[in-house]
Amino acid sequence: MFNRRKFLSLTGAAVAAPAIMRVSAANAQEVTLKMHHFLPAVSNPHTKFLKPWADKVVADSNGRIKIDIFPSMQLGGTPPQLFDQARDGVADLIWTLPGNTPGRFPKIEAFELPFVVNKRAHVNSRALHEYAEANLQDEFREVKPICFWAHDHGLIHSTKKIANLDDLKGVKLRFPTRLAGEALKSLGVNAIGMPIPQVPEAMAQRVIDGAVVPWEVVPALKLQELVKFHAEIPGSPTLYTSTFILAMNKAKYDSLPADLKAIIDKNSGMGTSAIAGAVWDEQARVVSDMVAKRGNTITVIEETEAAKWRKATEPVIEAWIKGMKDKNLDGGKLLDNAKALLAKYEKAT
Repeated sequence: MFNRRKFLSLTGAAVAAPAIMRVSAANAQEVTLKMHHFLPAVSNPHTKFLKPWADKVVADSNGRIKIDIFPSMQLGGTPPQLFDQARDGVADLIWTLPGNTPGRFPKIEAFELPFVVNKRAHVNSRALHEYAEANLQDEFREVKPICFWAHDHGLIHSTKKIANLDDLKGVKLRFPTRLAGEALKSLGVNAIGMPIPQVPEAMAQRVIDGAVVPWEVVPALKLQELVKFHAEIPGSPTLYTSTFILAMNKAKYDSLPADLKAIIDKNSGMGTSAIAGAVWDEQARVVSDMVAKRGNTITVIEETEAAKWRKATEPVIEAWIKGMKDKNLDGGKLLDNAKALLAKYEKAT
């Protein structure tokens, strides 16, 4: 396991290395990996996590691994196709949301149910990693998972102030995952699903009145300019999160020599999940401060009101458990496992 400070310092050292050393490393290069994702190169996930992760793999391999990153779906296709691109070898590495393909990965949805997860991404991410090791090996058997993580608390960003359930009635909000959409519908929202890159245009055309996303993605979408109001649930559990996976094509991984496989393995797992979570938490503070300084209104939903939201979304959880039973899966047991792990890592912080 490595901490985020070491992670960033090593990538910085790689960038600062003398040119002669970089040329020497390039001459020894053995494999080039293509990483594909859906956000622009200026986005926080790209600049704060994916590129530093790739740089560290390159540095740890002494340049024998090269990673070319293709943001904004530059290799073609749409965000929901990213998982299959990793499976089929269109890309060697992908970063995506399992929730982009509703119903395909039902067991990971335990973390996407309303009012289950923690407000902090590093708690959610470490809990999800342990949950994945115990429960998700079959769901993601077609790829080589590098790490799983889940973002911090998701907020409502809208063109009108949201302070209570009545304010939500009929508001058109973009949702990121199937269960987030069901939760919003239970709150009276006109929930509209779409990949995150489509949000700015949908806002400009007034197809939607806002979106539910975490703080870190706000600057990439320029949501702070498109809306003036932001509403968040206080404390934990919070309204929702989305889960993510950084995954590798299995055949490409299997083709690596043992020492290069070891480099990938070193930069996989719990340590990497925790670093991703820490990045999301850090950016939540940075972006929320930026939005507040800009003069936008951040509303913290009162606890008595939040209790009404939790009550209203309970049928979503009940329906999910029933749906899991129809798939011959014990949704109640999976949810209890997720909650226990979330409590474990919350206590550890």
